[in-house]
Amino acid sequence: MSQQPSHVSDPSRIKVIVATDCGSTTTKAILIEEIDGVYRQTFRGEAPTTVEEPFADVTMGVVNSVTELQELSGRRLIADDGTIIRRSSPAQSDGADIYISTSSAGGGLQMMVAGVVRQMTAESAKRAALGAGAIVMDTIASNDSRRPHEQIQRIRELRPDMILLSGGTDGGDSKKVVELAELIAPAKPRPRFGNEYEMPLIYAGNKEAAPLVAKVFDGRGFDLSIVPNLRPTLEYENLGPARDRIHDVFLEHVMAHAPGYDKLMTWADAPIMPTPGAVGDILQTIAKGRGINAVGVDIGGATTDVFSVFDGTFNRTVSANLGMSYSISNVCAEATMPMVLRWVHLAGMDERELRNRVKNKMIRPTTIPQSLEALVFEQAVAREALRLAYVQHKEFATTLKGVQQQRTVGDAFSQQESGKSVVDSMRLDLLVASGGVLSHAPRMEQTAMMLIDSFEPEGFTELAKDSIFMMPHLGVLASVHPKAAMEVFERDCLILLGTCIAAKGASKAGKPCFSYRIEGSGIRETGSLSGGELKLLPLPGGAVAEATVTPERGFDLGAGPGKPITRTVRGGTVGIILDARGRSLRLPEDRDQCRRAMESWVHTLRLYA
Repeated sequence: MSQQPSHVSDPSRIKVIVATDCGSTTTKAILIEEIDGVYRQTFRGEAPTTVEEPFADVTMGVVNSVTELQELSGRRLIADDGTIIRRSSPAQSDGADIYISTSSAGGGLQMMVAGVVRQMTAESAKRAALGAGAIVMDTIASNDSRRPHEQIQRIRELRPDMILLSGGTDGGDSKKVVELAELIAPAKPRPRFGNEYEMPLIYAGNKEAAPLVAKVFDGRGFDLSIVPNLRPTLEYENLGPARDRIHDVFLEHVMAHAPGYDKLMTWADAPIMPTPGAVGDILQTIAKGRGINAVGVDIGGATTDVFSVFDGTFNRTVSANLGMSYSISNVCAEATMPMVLRWVHLAGMDERELRNRVKNKMIRPTTIPQSLEALVFEQAVAREALRLAYVQHKEFATTLKGVQQQRTVGDAFSQQESGKSVVDSMRLDLLVASGGVLSHAPRMEQTAMMLIDSFEPEGFTELAKDSIFMMPHLGVLASVHPKAAMEVFERDCLILLGTCIAAKGASKAGKPCFSYRIEGSGIRETGSLSGGELKLLPLPGGAVAEATVTPERGFDLGAGPGKPITRTVRGGTVGIILDARGRSLRLPEDRDQCRRAMESWVHTLRLYA
């Protein structure tokens, strides 16, 4: 076994880093080195993940991916005994100073959560589980409309990796949360990986009820952990302790029983993190470091993850039925085919043609587009998958429900209630894309427009993409060496596409929307846009300019309706995109008008040139 370095706790001595992400199908490895005082990602390797039979040892895929790093870099990283070499001193040319890893192999972290009130404590429990990088299989609540025997049957059917139980405020009634415990205990759900260990259960509810809950589970085949309450009061949510305990249990139980992970954990110099949890961590690190609000999205074959950080509050959602291969039929069913078709500018493509393409994709879900028509179709579906996932995220990422709020007389005549979304498109500073359809689009302009069309950013928003899905590696690195993680994120991970400047308001074709003046870095542009128009101004990456935008009455760009605003904007591989199509974005209902509008936008941004 490789000897772990003694200087992990001293970031200044960490100069060479090997990081892996063990995905469900592919294990990705990167090499990070300090070059001229700055940390850079230098080489990348990948290999098939080997968590399933016939290999059933995740370290084999790790060694294969790191071996590719070794061949590309010329630096010896794998020892004769098959482990990762550590450097004993900075003068040593072989090996790395630390090795870190994330994992979503074997389906990632799968949890069941339970809470007394579905809209309150159960939702807080779901937020804690999602924030820790879990897939939430089901939410059990006292008021979820299922009868007790149906709830017990559902608990019994599930094979989660762990259960999170919450309920009640500290000092409140204990009866309901104890009743929930009495539902779970006799159901005896068995964990996914093996039957030889007890089901981990985390209790994060009313602290006065903890002894009663412990008594219910005593001797019933559960490994109970008690942490501080998720909702100690109605007005306060405390997710940190539960999230930390989920990570600990993930390592101690789930990973320890997954094939080969016990060995991998002895190699790693920091706790192995669930891949989505690591992505969330790096987004929070960036948002905090730059003092901004950020949204990230990862669209995959089966699911779409959306992450957001607004005013320091982190949220993550998993849209388990929205993806680009295995879930493509679900996207089209939920969005409807006319909604997908509105993003298609090709005259010959109709609903019947789209349905045939969906069926072909279902037969061969892992195929990639081989023609312009196939590419346009996939990017149209992607827009709807992203739009629906973002809608779900905004509905989930809310202020606390059940909180009493002071109201004015005017509020009595409105439908205001607690549980308002914390996601505010006007205050969004950075939108980051990852996932095959976004990261591997043939042209950067296509990625930018998929983001704009689906997320509908307002005001001034920087657009970027994860170059090679490096965010998980950097998330776990941030826990060991935040400076290195930030530098690699800014220089190598993030490809800045540019800045979108979009007006909020009801847009009408031909009616003035806003005027603009953009100066700096060799650009000097003035003009105005009418409703329904887009304009692309080239401004290279690294360049900045000052933009002054004056909206017409009824339109807002961040300073209020009709008020001018001046901001410094950053360029990128695409440049500055001026959007006068209005927010919320409404495309013409007539198919021919819609196709012509889309055709003009495709031409303006040179999407398929």
